Amino acid sequence: MTFPASQIAFLINGKVEGDPNVAVNSFGKIEEAREGQLSFLANLKYEDYLYSTGASVIILNENYELKQPVSATLIRVPDAYSAFATLLTKYQEIMQQQLQGVQEPAYIAKSATYGEQVFIGAFAYLGENVRIGNNTKIYPNAYIGNNVTIGDNCVIHPGVKIYHDCQIGNHVSIHAGTVVGSDGFGFAPQADGSFKKVPQIGNVVIHDYVEIGANATIDRATIGSTVIKSGAKLDNLIQIAHNVEVGNSTVIAAQAGVSGSTKIGNGVMIGGQAGIVGHIQLGDGAKVNAQSGVSKSIEAGKAVTGSPAHDYTAALRSQALSRNLPMLEKRIKELEILIRQLLAENV
Repeated sequence: MTFPASQIAFLINGKVEGDPNVAVNSFGKIEEAREGQLSFLANLKYEDYLYSTGASVIILNENYELKQPVSATLIRVPDAYSAFATLLTKYQEIMQQQLQGVQEPAYIAKSATYGEQVFIGAFAYLGENVRIGNNTKIYPNAYIGNNVTIGDNCVIHPGVKIYHDCQIGNHVSIHAGTVVGSDGFGFAPQADGSFKKVPQIGNVVIHDYVEIGANATIDRATIGSTVIKSGAKLDNLIQIAHNVEVGNSTVIAAQAGVSGSTKIGNGVMIGGQAGIVGHIQLGDGAKVNAQSGVSKSIEAGKAVTGSPAHDYTAALRSQALSRNLPMLEKRIKELEILIRQLLAENV
């Protein structure tokens, strides 16, 4: 598909500088883009490429002052990165709208229902009493268990497994290989040293506008629900244990793990490979640095780092002091020599 600069500017509320009729049909990085492609400049680290790129159209911050003429048509916006993200979203929506219908072979239980403009890919499985909303895309090899509900405008990518009774809201995207609703890790120690499995009879509830990366696992609750609230973003390879609650607009980076029954507030940021123990609370706006081990609750707005995790600013001071330990040791030894000399002179 081909779009003129004027139409792109309209979609992102931008102002055209240059030829409004120049057309593009694909996207490209500013350092690699060629004629007929659209790119953007948000990071000044790539500023030099603005003047050498082959891109036909470039999205640019409205306050950026050109240092020399450019050959490309510019679209000025308040925030180039955000505008480019908006444009990619609209493009993706257009492409997904072209996917409709049910491919064969696919298994759809007689009691399952789905809305309008739905796509169900080959080898997908929809169990009993499944409910799929309008404009939702179920890609090949996805498994949707009995009594699962999925709302409107969702994308369930290839190989996703959603176990029975789970509930997915609207505008949710779940990437390939992710498992939603597998059993929580519940085992009761026995007198003979063995472990007895505790049945996990709850479910997982995912609210609207959530995105979950590839190969993540979200365990069903023992009783009740494991909950991912609206706007939360989970990266690839994340483990969310049973009965965890993840708050609105919280982001969790790859390879992080959250143990059972922990409550994570709204707007929390958790770095990659962080580990969080069970039965604690992370307050709204808390920040957990990458590779931190969180062993106790965190107050709202507080940033922590390290293992065990502690106050971020204090941790930086400790790191600065530790780097100076060799120099401090040398000074102490010099002071000891000086003291011995002074004592010898006074004898």
